[in-house]
Amino acid sequence: MSINNLKHISNSEFNIFDDRKRAHFVNSLSGVKSVNLVGTVSSEGNENLSVISSAFHLGATPALMGIIIRPDMSPRHTLNNIRENKYFTINHVNQEIYKRSHQTSARYPEDVSEFEACGLTSQYLQNFKAPFVKESKIKLSMELVREVSISENGTHLLISKICGAWVPENCLEEDGHLNITKAGTLGVVGLDSYQSIQSLKRLPYAKP
Repeated sequence: MSINNLKHISNSEFNIFDDRKRAHFVNSLSGVKSVNLVGTVSSEGNENLSVISSAFHLGATPALMGIIIRPDMSPRHTLNNIRENKYFTINHVNQEIYKRSHQTSARYPEDVSEFEACGLTSQYLQNFKAPFVKESKIKLSMELVREVSISENGTHLLISKICGAWVPENCLEEDGHLNITKAGTLGVVGLDSYQSIQSLKRLPYAKP
């Protein structure tokens, strides 16, 4: 497939798109992102589940990840629960659950569990203090280290420690590489375009 006639869209042009069109366009510009379900529980015991596309690697030693939570001008149950309890889970979205995962983005009341509302199963592993998604094949237990408020747009960066990982044995390669394709892990472009991931080839360590 060839792509011709590139169209330049300046900042001043896309800033006058209506809100939904601008959100779709700008969210698509970074390409394929990881898509995960974040599991939390409130101090009152209410379980919460939300789909995010903002998880990213921060470092291996110590093992850290970051996630971005949108501004809390409206209720952010995930953010509130993490602030209260410090613990949460990150669960890869796979081909079998992506439609149910997407539904967790709906604004359910705080006392409604997205697990139940969206047909997913909460699971507690090794006494960790937050719920995992049973149907997810790759799951991480996380502990909040530090919250950074981003003044430019009101979002929140949560720097968190990876406490543990649950992965299928057949996905873990000899050198530690995790083959997420075998687990059916998906990516997402923009806000709602879910993408299957195909592994092309692993390349050797690059040297000059």
